[in-house]
Amino acid sequence: MQKRKLKNIHLSKLITFFIIIAFVLAIGKLIYISLARNIDGIDLKEYAEKRNTTKKILYAHRGTIYDSSGNYLATTVNSYTLIAYLSASRTINPEKPQHVVDKETTAKKLSELFIENGYKDMTYDYILERLNSTNKYQVEFAYAKDITETLKLEIEKLDLPGLDFVVSSKRYYQMGDFASYIVGYSRKNADGDITGEMGIEKYYNDELKGENGFSEYQTDNYGYKLPYAEENLKKASSGDDIYLTIDNNIQLFVEQEINTLAKNYKFNWLTLNVADAKTGAILASGASPSFDANKLNMKSYLNPLVSYAYEPGSTMKIFSFMAAIDNDLYDGEETYMSGTIPVSDATIKDFNNVGWGRITFDEGFNYSSNVAATILSQRLGKEKLEEAYTKFGFGSKTGITLPDEANGSIKFNYATEIATAAFGQGITTTPIQNIQALTTIANDGVMIKPYIISKIVDSNTKEVKYVGKREELGQVVKKTTTDKMKEMMHNVVVSGKTDARLFRSDLVDIIGKSGTAQIANPNGGGYLTGTYDYVRSFAMLFPYDDPKYIIYFSVKQFEGSYKEAAKAVVNVVNEIAKYKNLEQKLENTVSNNIITLDNFVNTDVVSTEEKLKSLGLNPVILGTGSVVTKQYPNKNNTVMVNSKVFIKTNSTYTLPNVIGYTKNEIIALCTILNINYELNGNGKVKNTSIPAGSPITTDKITFDLESF
Repeated sequence: MQKRKLKNIHLSKLITFFIIIAFVLAIGKLIYISLARNIDGIDLKEYAEKRNTTKKILYAHRGTIYDSSGNYLATTVNSYTLIAYLSASRTINPEKPQHVVDKETTAKKLSELFIENGYKDMTYDYILERLNSTNKYQVEFAYAKDITETLKLEIEKLDLPGLDFVVSSKRYYQMGDFASYIVGYSRKNADGDITGEMGIEKYYNDELKGENGFSEYQTDNYGYKLPYAEENLKKASSGDDIYLTIDNNIQLFVEQEINTLAKNYKFNWLTLNVADAKTGAILASGASPSFDANKLNMKSYLNPLVSYAYEPGSTMKIFSFMAAIDNDLYDGEETYMSGTIPVSDATIKDFNNVGWGRITFDEGFNYSSNVAATILSQRLGKEKLEEAYTKFGFGSKTGITLPDEANGSIKFNYATEIATAAFGQGITTTPIQNIQALTTIANDGVMIKPYIISKIVDSNTKEVKYVGKREELGQVVKKTTTDKMKEMMHNVVVSGKTDARLFRSDLVDIIGKSGTAQIANPNGGGYLTGTYDYVRSFAMLFPYDDPKYIIYFSVKQFEGSYKEAAKAVVNVVNEIAKYKNLEQKLENTVSNNIITLDNFVNTDVVSTEEKLKSLGLNPVILGTGSVVTKQYPNKNNTVMVNSKVFIKTNSTYTLPNVIGYTKNEIIALCTILNINYELNGNGKVKNTSIPAGSPITTDKITFDLESF
């Protein structure tokens, strides 16, 4: 018994000893840690700072896309989502509550403000229901997303505790479906960055996106920034601004005519493009079906201007005939027998199957004779014809700075393929390739590269980083060749032997060539045989004596009278002729219908109005002030007689009577007044969401338009 007691005493002493040793070691380690601030190789200070450090990404402002006149087509705007904190645990100081305290008052004040600003679903009952949600730390409001900066500030003025906003940015396309395939679209990726997915947005994504920054600082356990914490800040750098060569007015002419055709006729697709014949600048590019980049309602992700490669048909005779002329293998007065011609084991026929008897080659071009083109292809042979097509740029990308450009194909190996290539079957080209090739006619045989960028500007420094300009690609054919082709294309339009006669204008003398091509059967086995299974095209330059503009039009499977399609193109020609003072009846004198605007800012409203009326213009006075604060169009811009000139005064504003306004006029009005708006349809205004004379206080005004 005694031995057992002694053994227990020794064991107790041993345990006590080890406890003391462990305690001493623990104290020692704590002292070491407190002095060294390091454990297991980890800097404890750094570790603690990291645990309570918040790093927020400062997203760069994506650059703006403008047309050639500086009207913005795509920009980035802030939008906000309203949230409400419901949990009382968020409030540390009861005198400064960080959650919703009075739900009824909050719901009442919010609903009144939202209803006033057009948010009809943000009712008192709906808001109160969300605020009464149980077991929720915070709630969002489904009907209070995409809040504007203005409305956000109004909500903040209510000084209601527990409300906050989730800020985000979105891409906004000012003119909806305006040049949508050129501008393209962008959207947020998984990292929250806005990324270009199509068009200019995609091709110039690196230039537009800028460089994100960050804000890094220490916080307390609740995530709030410590009062004296240092902030590690790297400011975001905005992306470059991009100015397109698109002319706002010409694009509008094109869009209006396309929309009219789309409203009245069925077709697979249609594209209508205008280029500066001397510089290669793309002035307008429209297509149908189109899309509104704000809604992303596109049916195709490919731009017809650059991505559609199809058999062009008889417009290709422009280039096969020029190849023969340039190689001294063409005599316009030489005759041949039209109708049919055997080629290898096939028979090539003129489009009417019987021809027009023995006619000259000039007449053959006039009649759009496939037999004439075949004979010329035989004289040229595969090597020379392929060489000519290659020099004209067919079979290769033009290099225009738009994504997804197609190469097309001009490869032909057999006698029948060489023959059909001469009249645009069995090969494929794109509209942009045809535009590029047509520049040779306007530039004495020199081909000009098409371009779409007017300039690129650093949005931070305003430095102009790039300027688009005329780029010569070399002498493709002789001047005498293009002189002859201009004469032949003019005769085609004037003589009325083909559909080209439908494209005559009463205002300006044009040159052109029509084309009709069969559509290859997608399932193989030749071509489709339906009534409308054709691609119809027209290549045009004007004025005849010195071509300044190129128009290239194509439509697939058009179910209607081609006369109506041609009428739409002629309407565009006439509008350009009037806009650019090309009407032949003016006899090259300066038009009295073109007016250059003075600077009216800071002038008396009454005298400004009188001055504009005396010039034959229609001033639209916005507000009741006595001094002009802003005008649109700006000084030195040219306008046509009877055009509207918007004059902003130093006062409050009401909506004028805009019934009958064009789309372009509405955009101008909303831009000068900084109104958030929505356009439904195309053409002229037939209805508005608020009546004329109403104070402009709502966040958004909707304009319903109808075609002319």
